Amino acid sequence: MRRLAVKLWRLITAPVRALLWPYRAFREFLDQEPEDSPTTDVIARAFREPMLLVDHLEDLRRHLFRALIVLVGMTVLSFVFAARILDLLAKPVGGVEALQSIEVTETIGTFMRVSLMTGFVLAFPYILFELFAFVNPGLKRGERRLVLFAIPFSFVLFAAGIAFTFFVVLPTALPFLLNFLGVTTVPRPSNYVRFVTSLMFWIGLAFQFPLVIYVLAGLGYVNARTLARSWRIAIVGIAVLAAAATPTVDPVNMAIVMAPMIVLYFVSIVLAALAGAGRRRRAARDAQPADTNP
Repeated sequence: MRRLAVKLWRLITAPVRALLWPYRAFREFLDQEPEDSPTTDVIARAFREPMLLVDHLEDLRRHLFRALIVLVGMTVLSFVFAARILDLLAKPVGGVEALQSIEVTETIGTFMRVSLMTGFVLAFPYILFELFAFVNPGLKRGERRLVLFAIPFSFVLFAAGIAFTFFVVLPTALPFLLNFLGVTTVPRPSNYVRFVTSLMFWIGLAFQFPLVIYVLAGLGYVNARTLARSWRIAIVGIAVLAAAATPTVDPVNMAIVMAPMIVLYFVSIVLAALAGAGRRRRAARDAQPADTNP
């Protein structure tokens, strides 16, 4: 009778357990702890057992392959609205009608480049998740939560970098470029799209800097004090990066790119201090049971 009651209860609660299964699996995924071994021991073990390195490379291949499949799928999906995105990208110069093609295959190449860039943006969160899944076995529970919850914020920051490029950098840089020395320039689709997408990509990556610093500080690799002491070196490095990413050589457009990067650097110092404080609290909480044992 008791066995029948248990089976009946499991049958009644089956829909609820089915709905809660992803949550339980996710909790188990976060709560698993890696083997706590010193880095030197891990390296020595890899030299003694080369097949361990081969297994890691095989895991990396599988993660990269899945990320590539999603990227290809998102790129194919982008074919549906690539023409609209191209028209949106061309708005700062007056729309697609303002572009002039001089090669037979130029428009097709431009269409493919826009589709690939759009597909990369759409697949960006999943690509980050696959990279996280690769490093996940070596992370502790707190580190795993930190990296996993950073993924959606990474996508938001990348989109913010793209928006900053489109609404701030391009309207400032393009009039200077297209009318330099009073000579009117008619942009080609391939050159214009390559210029715009490259600028969006690199500035979008630059907007990831605060999040990267926050994660590294949370993992204990950097700290706010070191970042604050190195602000002069950081500004020089930012100037070099801005000069490489800026489409013009004039200081005005370079300053437009430098300004948000400098602000992001100082925001990173604050985030590193918060992440460091959180890491110290977690370490103290984890060490407390060990200290109370006789």
